[in-house]
Amino acid sequence: MKALTKTDFHFKGQNSVYHGKVRDVYDINDDLIVMVATDRISAFDVILPKGIPFKGQVLNQIAAKFLDQTTDICPNWKLATPDPMVTVGLKCEGFRVEMIIRGILTGSAWREYKNGCRELCGVRLPDGMRENQRFPEPIVTPTTKADEGHDLNISKEEIIKQGIMSAEDYAIVEDYTRKLFARGQEIAAKHGLILVDTKYEFGKRDGKIYLIDEIHTPDSSRYFYADGYEERFAKGEPQRQLSKEFVRQWLIEHNFMNEPGQVMPEITDEYAESISERYIELYEHITGEKFGKNTEDGDIAARIEKNVANYLATR
Repeated sequence: MKALTKTDFHFKGQNSVYHGKVRDVYDINDDLIVMVATDRISAFDVILPKGIPFKGQVLNQIAAKFLDQTTDICPNWKLATPDPMVTVGLKCEGFRVEMIIRGILTGSAWREYKNGCRELCGVRLPDGMRENQRFPEPIVTPTTKADEGHDLNISKEEIIKQGIMSAEDYAIVEDYTRKLFARGQEIAAKHGLILVDTKYEFGKRDGKIYLIDEIHTPDSSRYFYADGYEERFAKGEPQRQLSKEFVRQWLIEHNFMNEPGQVMPEITDEYAESISERYIELYEHITGEKFGKNTEDGDIAARIEKNVANYLATR
């Protein structure tokens, strides 16, 4: 199975390109963004050495569906998806903050809590909580976006104090974050899943705040299966989950957390295919639809270039 791990397109009107961990972002005339969801996969802030077939298509199509299903909550950047791996949208000036919202104590928050942390991003956490326990109400724990290395936790007060956002903009963004999360939880529940935590990014264009980037994908979100959640929690057993956390756990088991001296374990074709299957499984669970593998064209890059060029020609 083929995977797209790098792009080098030259679209009409292209000003620049930014190659992120997973997405390649092309600036068109300083007005539009062509965002290509590649098959790269990252964990612990490092890109793994092998691409995951169909991962980009899964991410792009889930994000597109949720962007379309949340336009009544807030405006977003999406204009079209001319290719299964591409979204074209409005260029916005992004805030240098990721709005992370958590409904359950798990993942990195649990690791910090277990080590004695009782305040996360300015939010006080009650004593006596257990792994995978629901918070009384979802908590917002932002991080600042780092150019390199780990993103850093930050409080609402620091965001405003440092001038990253005005108090007025932050209030709007937090309100959008909570409402988007509630919508995501509702949709997940209809498909037998719990949306555990997720992150949103926002930007501004002509003075208006937009939701940008991806939304509710397995790269940006964590899902538990609802069936058996309470029983597993009562017994202190690990939850069945659909997210990228299983890749992180696999790396941890192979002694890799991107710390000095650690060596990335080999990603075999078989393991890459198993990750692909997990991503497709999440797609089908969260959307309730069968995933259509786009395999009719062997040259993925050529297909994308043609589809995007055709779309831009109509603008």
